[in-house]
Amino acid sequence: MKTRLGCFSHKSDSCTDLTEFLAPAHETTARCLKLSTDEVLRWSESFDHVLSHKYGLAAFRAFLETEFSDENIEFWMACEDYKKLKSSSKLLSKANRIFKEFIDVQAPREVNIDYRTREKTKRSLEEPSTSSLNEAQALIYALMEKDSYPRFLKSKLYQDLVKRTLARGQRRSL
Repeated sequence: MKTRLGCFSHKSDSCTDLTEFLAPAHETTARCLKLSTDEVLRWSESFDHVLSHKYGLAAFRAFLETEFSDENIEFWMACEDYKKLKSSSKLLSKANRIFKEFIDVQAPREVNIDYRTREKTKRSLEEPSTSSLNEAQALIYALMEKDSYPRFLKSKLYQDLVKRTLARGQRRSL
């Protein structure tokens, strides 16, 4: 974990390579990173700050992977992508993929939602709209915000990241 976190916050003069820290799908998007202590500390102000910052999201995702609960953030991100679709055929196709992967009972990456929400979502996906997944997504968001996010802030991953950015900032000011 230290190695993964180290490459997240330790940097050369120009940039930090995050390829060891991020999942393979993100390697090409994260070649260079300059994270300030202020940015990292801002993540502790609200869960939305974490989700809206590219590398905050990556750090939170990596944390969830260590807890074997990354299906929650993957589902949330899939719902965000789903809401951006315009074509009804694409909505239907993406809705079916999301349902089969995350919502269906015994789905490979099943998220923890109650029976009523699962059934309501299933019915709303019969004629999908951009809001069909909103209720299920809101439940998973609330679960992450109230449960995973506080643990993330207390985690060694986040605490080490704060310490490293603080130390790097102090070295620069000398």
